[in-house]
Amino acid sequence: MDRKNAWNTYTSEQLAELNSINEKYKSCLNAGKTERECVELAVSMAEEAGYRNLKDVMAAGGSLKTGDKVYAVCMNKMIALFRIGEEPVSSGMNILGAHIDSPRIDVKQNPLYENEGLAYLDTHYYGGIKKYQWVAQPLSLHGVIAKKDGTTVKVSVGEDENDPVFVITDLLIHLAQEQMEKKASKVIEGEKLDLLIGNRPVEEMIEELTSADAMTSDKGAGTEDKKSEKAQVKEAIKANVLHILKEKYDMAEEDFLSAELEIVPAGKARDCGFDRSMILSYGQDDRVCAFTSLFAMLDITEAKRTGCCLLVDKEEIGSVGATGMHSKFFENTVAELIALTEGESELKVRRALMNSRMLSSDVSAAYDPMYAEAFEKRSSAFFGSGITFNKFTGSRGKSGSNDANAEYIAALRKAMDDDNVAYQFAELGRVDLGGGGTIAYIMANYGMEVIDSGVAVLNMHAPYEVTSKADVYEAVRGYRTFLRM
Repeated sequence: MDRKNAWNTYTSEQLAELNSINEKYKSCLNAGKTERECVELAVSMAEEAGYRNLKDVMAAGGSLKTGDKVYAVCMNKMIALFRIGEEPVSSGMNILGAHIDSPRIDVKQNPLYENEGLAYLDTHYYGGIKKYQWVAQPLSLHGVIAKKDGTTVKVSVGEDENDPVFVITDLLIHLAQEQMEKKASKVIEGEKLDLLIGNRPVEEMIEELTSADAMTSDKGAGTEDKKSEKAQVKEAIKANVLHILKEKYDMAEEDFLSAELEIVPAGKARDCGFDRSMILSYGQDDRVCAFTSLFAMLDITEAKRTGCCLLVDKEEIGSVGATGMHSKFFENTVAELIALTEGESELKVRRALMNSRMLSSDVSAAYDPMYAEAFEKRSSAFFGSGITFNKFTGSRGKSGSNDANAEYIAALRKAMDDDNVAYQFAELGRVDLGGGGTIAYIMANYGMEVIDSGVAVLNMHAPYEVTSKADVYEAVRGYRTFLRM
């Protein structure tokens, strides 16, 4: 089938909107490099658009009616936004779902150590990464330190141009003959992904020893003894790091036990290409779908069906845990919504979920002519051809996949065509080569209509990924159309 390039269809007004949306999107990528930061940003944007915290509505003993807008947050890593439609919630919702976690490197709970005059943080990578891609480049540190007194301190180091950055070292090419003979999966091993964070001894220790030197300067050989002692101070580099952490965050080494610190590439989202037609940034899987879904949700002010934007955590490691899609958070929140609109009813909660329709929004692999052998061209997603739909994902024989039914796809095609939204259908690579999964199959367990959709990405799961601005724009347009269906 003929694929149209969306760039050739835009009016000057649409190009202006495209640029505005993409500038906003880049700002969101810069502000939301972790799931916590994404939720905080989403709450701020939602409240500015008139959304209220569902907990506040419940605490006030209120109810919800057509047009009301609420949100609910789970552990600061997962958020659901709802705009109440004209029809009862139990008749079903139109749900935009995406994930806000991205592949990264996490700091362990007992991480700080010194080795031969260098201080490191011990790490554990999160999600599917090519480990060799994360070495020898500037990295930043984001997260929170939760203390025993109940306070939580935010951490963000490496994003401001005046901040220091961190790095994971690699072996120089001159000594890397044996390393270069290893398989790509073994070139850099997980235990070598530790973060280099310091090299200077703590000043207090130096000053104390210097004073001791001065006191014994007239005792001849004693001076040499003290200098020798000074050179043998143990873990002075680590002590200096702890001194800095104490001064900046009032943090003790034991506070690492209850800290969540994530290592991500340092640097902002940038225009890519002479024509500025693309965006290069960390975390576009899957924040390109999360933020475009959020934009569409906040844009829609009225619709017949209740609209929902659901942004979840832990997709990259199987959607497990309290903030992943396998948790009961969304189901419980829908139950609260039913109680505030139609009265408590377990049956109506089940009906609401079964009667819903969902776009499980996750990125697709964009066709890369540099690696054409990995793709089946007729079934690939292409830059500039619009939002991508995947009837199924999974691997090889559709293992682990939701498979959308034909009638739902036909309804989506009509809606997109009626609104002149550019869209394409694709699979993730050659049949026998691999594949991928999303949250679609989990939501399909309720019996709702679900299909995977999203934006095509180059360099998926790399520290820096590439998207087309046209596809970002068409995603927002497509999500708006879906919410009005």
